Amino acid sequence: MSKNGLYANIHAKQQRIAKGSGERMRKPGSKGAPTAEAFKQSAKTAKMSEGGVSLAVGRGEKLPVSKGAGLTEKGRAKYNRETGSNLKAPQPQGGSRKDSFCARISGVVEHSKGDAPRAKASLKRWNCPGW
Repeated sequence: MSKNGLYANIHAKQQRIAKGSGERMRKPGSKGAPTAEAFKQSAKTAKMSEGGVSLAVGRGEKLPVSKGAGLTEKGRAKYNRETGSNLKAPQPQGGSRKDSFCARISGVVEHSKGDAPRAKASLKRWNCPGW
Protein backbone atom coordinates (compact mmCIF):
# COMPACT_ATOMS: atom_id res chain seq x y z
CA MET A 1 0.00 0.00 0.00
CA SER A 2 1.21 3.52 -0.68
CA LYS A 3 1.57 6.29 1.90
CA ASN A 4 -2.02 7.35 1.24
CA GLY A 5 -4.73 5.96 3.47
CA LEU A 6 -7.09 3.13 2.67
CA TYR A 7 -9.91 5.39 1.51
CA ALA A 8 -7.57 7.43 -0.73
CA ASN A 9 -6.30 4.23 -2.35
CA ILE A 10 -9.85 2.97 -2.94
CA HIS A 11 -10.89 6.30 -4.45
CA ALA A 12 -7.84 6.38 -6.71
CA LYS A 13 -8.60 2.86 -7.95
CA GLN A 14 -12.23 3.80 -8.62
CA GLN A 15 -11.03 6.76 -10.69
CA ARG A 16 -8.66 4.54 -12.69
CA ILE A 17 -11.49 2.08 -13.35
CA ALA A 18 -13.77 4.91 -14.48
CA LYS A 19 -11.11 5.99 -16.97
CA GLY A 20 -11.00 2.46 -18.41
CA SER A 21 -7.96 0.85 -16.78
CA GLY A 22 -9.53 -2.60 -16.90
CA GLU A 23 -8.96 -3.17 -13.18
CA ARG A 24 -11.69 -4.54 -10.93
CA MET A 25 -12.51 -3.93 -7.30
CA ARG A 26 -11.88 -6.98 -5.10
CA LYS A 27 -14.84 -8.63 -3.41
CA PRO A 28 -15.00 -8.43 0.41
CA GLY A 29 -13.22 -11.41 1.91
CA SER A 30 -11.15 -12.18 -1.18
CA LYS A 31 -7.36 -12.30 -1.06
CA GLY A 32 -5.86 -8.81 -1.03
CA ALA A 33 -9.15 -7.07 -0.23
CA PRO A 34 -9.21 -4.77 2.83
CA THR A 35 -10.47 -6.47 5.98
CA ALA A 36 -13.06 -5.10 8.39
CA GLU A 37 -10.21 -4.40 10.81
CA ALA A 38 -8.40 -2.36 8.14
CA PHE A 39 -11.49 -0.21 7.64
CA LYS A 40 -11.87 0.25 11.40
CA GLN A 41 -8.24 1.35 11.78
CA SER A 42 -8.46 3.60 8.74
CA ALA A 43 -11.49 5.37 10.19
CA LYS A 44 -9.43 6.25 13.27
CA THR A 45 -6.58 7.74 11.26
CA ALA A 46 -9.03 9.60 9.01
CA LYS A 47 -10.36 11.38 12.11
CA MET A 48 -6.83 12.40 13.01
CA SER A 49 -6.15 13.91 9.59
CA GLU A 50 -9.25 16.06 9.96
CA GLY A 51 -7.85 17.80 13.01
CA GLY A 52 -7.80 15.15 15.70
CA VAL A 53 -10.08 14.46 18.61
CA SER A 54 -12.17 17.37 19.86
CA LEU A 55 -11.48 17.93 23.56
CA ALA A 56 -12.86 20.87 25.55
CA VAL A 57 -12.48 22.41 28.99
CA GLY A 58 -16.24 23.03 29.18
CA ARG A 59 -17.07 19.34 28.76
CA GLY A 60 -14.62 18.38 31.50
CA GLU A 61 -12.14 16.72 29.13
CA LYS A 62 -9.28 19.18 29.73
CA LEU A 63 -8.23 21.18 32.76
CA PRO A 64 -8.05 24.96 32.43
CA VAL A 65 -4.60 26.59 32.46
CA SER A 66 -5.21 27.76 36.03
CA LYS A 67 -5.49 24.12 37.19
CA GLY A 68 -2.58 22.61 35.28
CA ALA A 69 -3.83 22.36 31.68
CA GLY A 70 -3.74 18.58 31.26
CA LEU A 71 -6.35 16.08 30.20
CA THR A 72 -8.80 14.76 32.76
CA GLU A 73 -9.61 11.06 33.12
CA LYS A 74 -12.68 11.69 30.95
CA GLY A 75 -10.52 13.36 28.28
CA ARG A 76 -7.95 10.56 28.28
CA ALA A 77 -10.73 7.96 27.97
CA LYS A 78 -12.26 9.81 25.01
CA TYR A 79 -8.90 10.22 23.26
CA ASN A 80 -7.98 6.57 23.82
CA ARG A 81 -11.38 5.38 22.60
CA GLU A 82 -11.32 7.44 19.40
CA THR A 83 -7.70 6.90 18.41
CA GLY A 84 -6.81 3.50 19.85
CA SER A 85 -4.05 5.11 21.93
CA ASN A 86 -3.20 4.33 25.55
CA LEU A 87 -2.68 7.66 27.30
CA LYS A 88 -1.96 7.32 30.99
CA ALA A 89 -2.45 9.61 34.00
CA PRO A 90 0.31 12.11 34.89
CA GLN A 91 3.21 11.09 37.16
CA PRO A 92 4.11 14.34 38.94
CA GLN A 93 5.67 12.52 41.92
CA GLY A 94 8.17 10.83 39.67
CA GLY A 95 8.23 7.64 37.72
CA SER A 96 9.48 6.29 34.47
CA ARG A 97 7.56 8.77 32.31
CA LYS A 98 8.25 12.03 34.18
CA ASP A 99 11.72 12.78 32.80
CA SER A 100 10.61 12.03 29.26
CA PHE A 101 7.54 14.25 29.58
CA CYS A 102 9.50 17.14 31.09
CA ALA A 103 12.13 17.01 28.33
CA ARG A 104 9.53 16.74 25.56
CA ILE A 105 7.28 19.57 26.76
CA SER A 106 10.22 21.84 27.63
CA GLY A 107 11.12 21.63 23.95
CA VAL A 108 7.58 22.65 23.03
CA VAL A 109 7.87 25.76 25.21
CA GLU A 110 11.32 26.66 23.86
CA HIS A 111 10.30 26.32 20.22
CA SER A 112 6.81 27.82 20.41
CA LYS A 113 6.11 31.02 18.54
CA GLY A 114 3.80 32.29 21.28
CA ASP A 115 3.66 32.15 25.06
CA ALA A 116 2.62 28.43 25.28
CA PRO A 117 0.61 28.83 28.51
CA ARG A 118 -0.86 25.31 28.42
CA ALA A 119 2.57 23.71 28.01
CA LYS A 120 4.01 25.82 30.85
CA ALA A 121 1.08 24.95 33.12
CA SER A 122 1.49 21.23 32.44
CA LEU A 123 5.22 21.42 33.22
CA LYS A 124 4.36 23.04 36.53
CA ARG A 125 1.69 20.41 37.24
CA TRP A 126 4.18 17.60 36.60
CA ASN A 127 6.69 19.29 38.98
CA CYS A 128 9.31 19.50 36.26
CA PRO A 129 12.61 21.06 37.41
CA GLY A 130 12.81 24.79 36.64
CA TRP A 131 9.05 25.27 36.32
